Amino acid sequence: MTETSGHQAERNFVERSELLVAPELATFIEAEALPGTGIEAGAFWAGFSALAHDLGPRNRALLARREALQSQIDDWHIARRGQPHDRDAYKAFLTEIGYLLPEGEDFTIDTENVDPEIATVPGPQLVVPITNARFALNAANARWGSLYDGLYGTDAMGGLPAPGGYDRGRGARVVARARVFLDEAFPVEGTSHADARRYHVHQGALLVDDMPLAQPEKFVGYRGHPRAPESVLLRNNGLHVELVFDRTHSIGARDQAGLADVRLESAISAIMDCEDSVACVDAEDKVAAYRNWLGLMRGDLAETFEKGGREMTRRLSPDPTFTAPDGSAFSVKGRALMLVRDVGHLMTNPAILDRNGDEIFEGLMDAMITTLIALHDLRKTEGPRNSHAGSVYVVKPKMHGPEEVAFADETFTRVETVLGLPANTVKIGVMDEERRTSVNLKECIRAARHRLVFINTGFLDRTGDEIHTSMEAGPFSRKDFIRRKGWITAYENQNVDIGLECGLSGKAQIGKGMWAMPDKMAAMLEAKVEHPKAGANCAWVPSPTAATLHALHYHRIDVFAVQAVLAKGGRRAYVESLLEIPLASYRKWTRSQIEREVENNAQGILGYVVRWIDQGIGCSKVPDINDVGLMEDRATCRISAQHIANWLHHGVVSKDEVMEIMKRMAGVVDRQNAGDPAYVPMAPGFDGIAFRAACDLVFEGRVQPAGYTEPILHARRRELKAHSQRR
Repeated sequence: MTETSGHQAERNFVERSELLVAPELATFIEAEALPGTGIEAGAFWAGFSALAHDLGPRNRALLARREALQSQIDDWHIARRGQPHDRDAYKAFLTEIGYLLPEGEDFTIDTENVDPEIATVPGPQLVVPITNARFALNAANARWGSLYDGLYGTDAMGGLPAPGGYDRGRGARVVARARVFLDEAFPVEGTSHADARRYHVHQGALLVDDMPLAQPEKFVGYRGHPRAPESVLLRNNGLHVELVFDRTHSIGARDQAGLADVRLESAISAIMDCEDSVACVDAEDKVAAYRNWLGLMRGDLAETFEKGGREMTRRLSPDPTFTAPDGSAFSVKGRALMLVRDVGHLMTNPAILDRNGDEIFEGLMDAMITTLIALHDLRKTEGPRNSHAGSVYVVKPKMHGPEEVAFADETFTRVETVLGLPANTVKIGVMDEERRTSVNLKECIRAARHRLVFINTGFLDRTGDEIHTSMEAGPFSRKDFIRRKGWITAYENQNVDIGLECGLSGKAQIGKGMWAMPDKMAAMLEAKVEHPKAGANCAWVPSPTAATLHALHYHRIDVFAVQAVLAKGGRRAYVESLLEIPLASYRKWTRSQIEREVENNAQGILGYVVRWIDQGIGCSKVPDINDVGLMEDRATCRISAQHIANWLHHGVVSKDEVMEIMKRMAGVVDRQNAGDPAYVPMAPGFDGIAFRAACDLVFEGRVQPAGYTEPILHARRRELKAHSQRR
């Protein structure tokens, strides 16, 4: 897919080994990314050119295969329209066309040199847009978070704090809740943390009012003097907890033990996202993303901003040091282990053109450049490291089936050769978010068995692909009812079961999706415990505070014990369950119900797209139709657009009705953004590029590749940027 506009084609590219490269990207690579890696510019460009020209045609063939399969599936449903769905015939058909592949013999992954944050320490995982340096630093530094702050500043205990100064009553409830947690995770023989007046270290053991911990091995270190430590370091289920003592602190001064804070190891890992949560449509945007990744890998990324009327500079946190029970010194990681999420196989980017003048695939560009940048971490001889195991962690999204996973594996093998890295230095995370991957998951894992470190489920993209794949089968249920259908439980269970069957426990992450309501922490505490209970050793959270609160779940649940039980039970779901299409069995909706569903979808699309197009914001907290803030990215936009497209296609709602609702919801979104000085209203003209982009996603959604939003969003964003430059 090539989208080189006239504006972009007229640019003055520089030639590098039969590649035409945007000057700002060439300068960034040669002046910033390459120095310090030991890679010469000529060798880099020659290797990059060979990769792009050799693998580009293969990439196109894989996309053509997607389209051919989709066309066959469409024809199958059209030929049977009006007939009851025949599950057995459908499965046989998918097998015949090569969509559903036979499972091979059992195997286990053999990935080596994996950091403990991936292999052996279950915990929360953050996903943040790499283009926002402040967010990226916050995520990296979210390895540690204050439980006191997390409980006090959110609704985690049932309500938000009242405006004004510090509420001592609320503070006392926070302290009491934290002491309950300590009693649960680190019980003391003969007493409670709630009654403790003194913590001290004696002969290598932690004593609480002269009483030992019920499990003394959970004490792992301290800072300061053993008789009056500044802090005590504990560990439970692989996660650290630091008790901070300070009688001069406003909280510690009122605490009988002088306990000023309870700090939890929180975001164990963080995905720095180049994909769904960013708006990178050209060389300028890609350089901004790559430059922040470079700062993270070198360790020198900094961001200066104003907060509360004061200028602040944020940098990466150092590794804190402690004294072990035997008196030796040691340090623990101060930052989350960072993964980078590259772009999938679909999109091209005008930052680099091949010898034919066509845009090269952005996934190939990301593979080469993000790995090059990670060399700065691998080559370090001093200072904090991201990977102590000498690995680079890349999450690869939106892959359809084993053949595409094998292509990603080959791509990184080629990248390793160009950059002189040992085989399988680059580790891959495979996102189980496309239907063809879900029904062939075991074979997808097999295709990356030497470098696989991550599989996860993602309801939103998975549902968007479900709707698009079965677009011709009939109208789908309303979104809330789609979530209640049996296929989603089968999908979530099979992901864990196949992951365990393939030996991921103790070697790789089995992940679960995002909590989308960053202001609803009480609800998150109630609901998200189900993720570790399901055997997932990581799950996505929307903020550092959410990571700290979600960490409580991993103290309550021993994930590896859960996995051991699940592994003995075999699979709880098979492919037949995943092939149950969540169509609407009851279609006698009232006009009010139909209108409400379309309004919800339209409002979410518009609220997200207007920021994406006008401001280049790829992920943000967008108020829904009820003014509840939801984290939105391209995955949420995809499902909403595909859902309306499906109802349009099957006559549940008309084009005129949808357009009227789009205009009405544009007014709602305008109102919700009235306080943003950078916001450009969509009403009353409804002729702006952002509004047209949102309409394109709905009215052209049925014919978009796999129902993806990227082609339309990228084209419209580039249109706006070109228009702005001409003014």
